[in-house]
Amino acid sequence: MWLRRLSTDRVERRASRPAEAPLLVVASVKSALRVAATNDAAARLGIRPDMALADVRAIYPEIEAVDADPPADHALLETVADWCDRYTPLIGLDPPDGLMLDTGGCAELFGGERALGRDMLARLSQQGFHVRIGMADTPGAAWAVARRGDTWWVPPGAAREVLRPLPLAGLRLGPETVGALAQAGLKTIGDVMVRPRAPLAARFGQMLLRRLDQALGEEAESIQPRLPAPSYLAEQRFAEPIGREDDVLGTIAQLAGRLERMLERHGEGARLLEVSLYRADGKVARLRAGSGAPLRDPARIRALFVERIAVSADECDPGFGFDMVRLSALAVERMEALQTGLAGKEGEEALSHLIDRLCARFGSRQVTRFVPADTHIPEEAMQSLPAQQVHGASGLPPPGQDSLVPLRPIRLFEHPEPIETVAEVPDGPPAKFRWRRVMHEVAVSEGPERIEMEWWRGDDRKPLPRDYFRVETRDGLRVWLYRQGIYGRSAGAPRWFLHGLFA
Repeated sequence: MWLRRLSTDRVERRASRPAEAPLLVVASVKSALRVAATNDAAARLGIRPDMALADVRAIYPEIEAVDADPPADHALLETVADWCDRYTPLIGLDPPDGLMLDTGGCAELFGGERALGRDMLARLSQQGFHVRIGMADTPGAAWAVARRGDTWWVPPGAAREVLRPLPLAGLRLGPETVGALAQAGLKTIGDVMVRPRAPLAARFGQMLLRRLDQALGEEAESIQPRLPAPSYLAEQRFAEPIGREDDVLGTIAQLAGRLERMLERHGEGARLLEVSLYRADGKVARLRAGSGAPLRDPARIRALFVERIAVSADECDPGFGFDMVRLSALAVERMEALQTGLAGKEGEEALSHLIDRLCARFGSRQVTRFVPADTHIPEEAMQSLPAQQVHGASGLPPPGQDSLVPLRPIRLFEHPEPIETVAEVPDGPPAKFRWRRVMHEVAVSEGPERIEMEWWRGDDRKPLPRDYFRVETRDGLRVWLYRQGIYGRSAGAPRWFLHGLFA
């Protein structure tokens, strides 16, 4: 696809101005303003790119000129690429004003390649674009006929005959190479086809022959899609655009039913889903929702996007309505069928569903769960991870505390708080301790539980052993405190800290 007036189309589509009025897009080249692009009306006046703006104004003083904006042109090209996603998910950018679409296997959905091409041309023209397309067996042949050909459709196997009369610029060669070939009397692609290859390569470089082979299909050439191709997708087109939220959600549920059959057939479930809403005016809204465990239940998929639509109302503005909705599974995992009811999985599935809905509404990074870490240091024994990541493929929550492990407090302080203690013997439990300026008398104590620090962490972590005690005061306060260091083995006197509360 060639958007031959992309820069001027961008200006004319957003400004109310007569289409027959000449328009120039100018850019600064070596401190001088030169024409970068023109619309059809300016081209009919004989104005061509690279002309000096001063020379043009000397002839047409009132002609309109606007500054070039390459980032805006590129953004518009990406917007058109998003819109073309309705025809095929395999779309590559061909800057500054072209797109490459792989429609293999998709044309039948539109009644054939010619019907697809006519539909594309009609829709883009209605949106105010000056566009030419080329459809052929190879990207190189399609590029050539789009920019230099008299026809846009090349029948299968006819690329050689169609390309023969076209100029050599249709082979995607640089202007220097085209100029050198013209000086040698070679002006058309057919002139190169009949010449010996070795002298051509020696004189004009291997790129000439490579481009020729790519156009004729003798060398493979692939399109680099700008977006990854989904593993599974289902889509629904509408003769009349829809705009109500209930209609959109109903369509998502219907598409999820189709997706469920595809996924079940291959024993897989979706971990990342995307809904693409194609507006009638060309704008595309994309909503993604992740799952903590593989899923394919249509009701759950619909519920995920209820939350996403609720927080993306502006992005999902229907405007003149959506004429196509697509549901894609971007990431999938193996999903084995599980017996429900007797297996007792309902609670786990409900928890997984709740996590998915919260992530869809607030974002996957905002919903976290605590999971055990591989360390004996209490303040580092739990780590916070994204809840969907914690669930993993099994959907199981993190394991609870083993009953054989010494009891840990319900509330653990982020930083242990220093306390003053009075003990009967140096290595024994405290008889009294002062915490937050209040003296507490110990009624019952249990311990010690020795926890050695990790020696490989280095001296800066002060790897002193800790002796933990579970203590209950006469007032009913139950705390977890420890002595850091051992009498006679540590430099200085050991210190006491309160690390957590049991209840």
